[in-house]
This record gives sequence, C-alpha cells and structure tokens, in this order.
Amino acid sequence: MRLNFRAMDKSVYIPDYAYDAAPDHGETVEVANGVNWLRMPLPFKLDHINLWLLDDSDEDSEGWAIVDTGIARDEVKAAWERIFDSHFTKAKPLKRVIVTHFHPDHVGLAGWLTRRFDVPLWMPREEWTQSRMSSLDTGENFRATARRFYHAAGFDDEMMTAAKARGGRYAKSVSRVPGSFIRIQDGDRLRIGGRSWRTIIGKGHAPEHACFHCEELGVLISGDQVLPKISPNISVWPQEPEADPLALFLESLNLYRDLGPHTLVLPSHNLPFRGLDARLDDLRDHHAERLEFTLTVTANPVTGVEVLRQLFKRELDSHQLFFAIGETLAHLHYLMGQGKIRRRVGVDGIHLFESY
Repeated sequence: MRLNFRAMDKSVYIPDYAYDAAPDHGETVEVANGVNWLRMPLPFKLDHINLWLLDDSDEDSEGWAIVDTGIARDEVKAAWERIFDSHFTKAKPLKRVIVTHFHPDHVGLAGWLTRRFDVPLWMPREEWTQSRMSSLDTGENFRATARRFYHAAGFDDEMMTAAKARGGRYAKSVSRVPGSFIRIQDGDRLRIGGRSWRTIIGKGHAPEHACFHCEELGVLISGDQVLPKISPNISVWPQEPEADPLALFLESLNLYRDLGPHTLVLPSHNLPFRGLDARLDDLRDHHAERLEFTLTVTANPVTGVEVLRQLFKRELDSHQLFFAIGETLAHLHYLMGQGKIRRRVGVDGIHLFESY
C-alpha cells in the first residue's frame, strides 16, 4: 500500500466504546449471545488483556471454547480457576483452545489449558511454529543475534545491557507449547456453538494473526490487529532483521473494510467498540503521519536510536524500549522499500539512515 505522506485534514478519532468498564479478573460479561468477555492481568504498563469464552455447544454436545489465554503467571492461573469453578462442568466442559497469535499474552497458558483439560489447540501454523521456536531461543546463539541487531540500531551501553537481560524472556512467559495443533487458515469457517466464524488472517503485528468474524452476531474478535485506542505494535525484530512489517500491516487493514460500521469489535486491549471503518482510517492516517515525520528526521544521516528519540518523546521503560526501536525500524524499512530512504553501514557497524 502506497500512502500519501502529505498532511491530512482529519478530525481527532474518538473510540465509540460499547462498554464503560471491563469485568473484574475471573469474572465474565456476555457481550453477544454466547460470547463472554474476560479480562486478565499483565505485568506491564499495558496491564491487561481481553480474552473470550465462547459457548461451543451444538446438537451433539455442550461445551466451551477459549479464544486466547493470558500470560503464564500465577495470578492469571488463579483468575482462570475462578472461571473454571463458575462455568466449566462435567456436562459442559472446555472443548478447545483457540489462539490468535504467538505473543505470550495470547498463547502463554495454551499449553497449561490444553494439558489440564485434554483438549486441542487451534492456531495458524506460522504462529504455532513461531511460538515453538521462540520458546527455544534462550541460548548464546540468540543473544549474539540480538546483540548484533541492537548494536546496528545504535544502542548505547546501557541499552545493550537491557538487551542482554532479555534472553529467554519469551520462554519464561509461556507454558510449554503443545507439540501438536489444529491449523487455522485464512477463510476457514469455524463452527463454534452452531455459528459460523470466518477466519481473517492479518499480518504485520504477527506473521499470521487470526481474527474471527461472525456475521450472524455482527461480531469481530480482532485480537491485536485492530485496537480502539493504542496503535498495534508493528516491529522489526532480531530474528528477521530486514523485514518490512508495516507494509504488511497497512495492506491488511483492507481485509476488514467490508464488515460494516455497526460490527462490534472485540479487541485484546481497551474496551469493545464500534465504528471499525473510522478506526481503520485512523490507523492508516497515524502511520502516514509517522512516516512523514520520519522523513524529516532523516534529512541528515541518523541511527535508529536517534530516530526513536524523535518519534517517542516520552520516557520509556526497559520493556517499552524494545517495542519502540522495533516500531522505529519498521517505519524506516517501509520508507526504504518505497525508495524514500537509504541505509548505509557507518562506523563500528552501526546503520545510518538518510532520506533522498
């Protein structure tokens, strides 16, 4: 997708939230017939994730399906225990666990849940593979890859110390990922509770992020692909240092254009909302503005970190730093792909970016 980088006349986007507040941890709110909203804690500044408990009963049996699981922490397991007590019975057990993508807050407890209830994991293949591989990236080989990547981005000594400390972080945030799964592909129609949910695979935030649309209910489970307030993180990571995820993300926005403005969007963060097309426009415009600003910042040769400090004026903690540099590089790589920025290797292997 090519964007017009010139300034746009646009009003400030205000999310049209369908709810004023979220359920407490371990509680549920029914947002559509058979679709229950759960909220679980996260140990970050973004301190929560929304999960979905779907009635998966049909003419043959009763049961439940879970969409996304939360991160692997004791307080999240404790909240799930309250859900088990209030919803799961011998007559109506958990039937399956469905995961949108491989990030720890989504797949973190998939292994724990599938083993406890002896149920299958449903997931896009690339997401399952990435989760399995990321769980193994704990040794010196990964740390060396990360050091090269962040050094090239212009990390100083303090930042590099933080980078070295991240080794094995993913594995610590997920339970053992199941060794088998049922593959979800774009266009698949999952029968959940007697209703058809169409799978829409988006890209950019994750390799094969699965969203699920139920036309009968007018509901889209959007995961992290479309959020009402914050922009989904679109990052370049050490494992794929030449990636152009922003191009993939912007192209994916078109996949949700035909769902209609009255669709109830169930995101992984913040509150359920309506007005999907307006939010898609806002996300497109947000990135167009960031790209325009990035072009001005790169009028003279600069490192990735120097661009980061212009794009993110607020103070960043060590967790946010890595998302910020990944997103900075995503904008730089997009502009490189559009032929608007060139990159060369400067002193000591540090990359320098300059607009044409």
